[in-house]
Amino acid sequence: MAAEAFDVVILGTGQAGKPLALALANAGWKTAIVERDLVGGTCINYGCTPTKTMVASARVAYLARRGADYGVNAGPISVDMSRVIARKQAVVERFRNYGTQTMQQTKNLELIFGVARFIDAKTVEVTTSADARRLTAPKIVINTGGRPNKPPIPGLADVPALDSTSVMELTEVPKHLLVLGGGFIGLEFAQMYRRFGADVTVLEGAPRLAPRDDEDVGEALQAILREDGLRIECNALAERVEGKAGAITLHYKQNGQVQSVRGSHLLVSVGRRPNSDDLNLAATGVNVDRAGFITVDETLQTNVEGIYAVGDVKGGAAFTHISYDDFRILRDRWVNKRDARLGDRLVPNTVFIDPQLAQVGLNETEARKRGLAVRVAKMGMNSVARAVETGESRGFIKVIVDAKTGQILGCTVLGIEGGEIMSMLQIAMMGKLPYTVLKEAIFAHPTLAEGLNNVFLTLDA
Repeated sequence: MAAEAFDVVILGTGQAGKPLALALANAGWKTAIVERDLVGGTCINYGCTPTKTMVASARVAYLARRGADYGVNAGPISVDMSRVIARKQAVVERFRNYGTQTMQQTKNLELIFGVARFIDAKTVEVTTSADARRLTAPKIVINTGGRPNKPPIPGLADVPALDSTSVMELTEVPKHLLVLGGGFIGLEFAQMYRRFGADVTVLEGAPRLAPRDDEDVGEALQAILREDGLRIECNALAERVEGKAGAITLHYKQNGQVQSVRGSHLLVSVGRRPNSDDLNLAATGVNVDRAGFITVDETLQTNVEGIYAVGDVKGGAAFTHISYDDFRILRDRWVNKRDARLGDRLVPNTVFIDPQLAQVGLNETEARKRGLAVRVAKMGMNSVARAVETGESRGFIKVIVDAKTGQILGCTVLGIEGGEIMSMLQIAMMGKLPYTVLKEAIFAHPTLAEGLNNVFLTLDA
């Protein structure tokens, strides 16, 4: 089979691959991008877009039930899951179709639907619905993403367990949803389905929620979720699963004691694994770690010259915005001729529970472990006028400041629109503004941004 020559071949249309293909094609590169399933990758099809759309529906149900708190009598609340799913799917398809059409209409770019595997370090074979093609290029970019992990728990393969994809297709609200894994994906679904009307039990193996965050963050997060009616069990190590649809029992050990909980549905949310196992990487000599994640250097190149990995398949922070920044690095290196590298980039993240949990830079625990002299500014959201006025005053703002320079080293915001507040602090960090600038800044009243005036007053207390 003769190989077709391109300047670059990209495997996967995720949040790094798609914009990279467009940028390179617009720069005159003959570009091929291969997609085995749905354009847009995890974010648009199974992650950010569908989950946040459903989170919005769940929040409406939550606010409707709270109507009396605002003097509004809303009456009995019911949730039509078929309409929730239809709304979610409409948004997903809007984003996906736009991306598909854009690539199909771009000069120098060919979108190929099929399954790709390496023949050698410069060649991939793509099996399409009609035939097989071989593509060769001096640069090949792997953007194949990841998928939900299924742990080797006895009995799990014999019950109808859900993952982060299939749980979004439930046409009825579960009577009792068991969530194995109290990470951020699990918590988003746990709170969502609680707001839709399900009883929810979360089992987390770590001693507390958000174990990588400061202890006060985990405690506040757990208190909020319990206030919303979730049952949270930490130090819960799954040992065995049994049952059938509608009646699933999860046996676990907690603090040395054997426990069990029974539910109608089981969501398994214990991490993700990379889509690298069917690429035939052995034909290239590309290195992967023990979990199958592709290892890269500061320029996103693997150990094999000309082969690059971007997005979730390379491991590290699995966020859409990090995948997009991977695209920027390759674009800048190849098109703009800049020496862009991974470096010490800020990695912001927001968990779309309600209130949101957002973080960037160092937290207090990390700063003190590094032996840094820091000051901690912390203020409850109940001291932010806008939060009080809207009846959304749970949580707090916490900012870590260098004691000598006044530079902001990081922050955690657990509060209404926490991601937006965090982003303001991130901008200040990027601009190297000392906290005193925000403390004395004029922010419109009443906005959530005003909290950045008052949180730093706590440093003077």
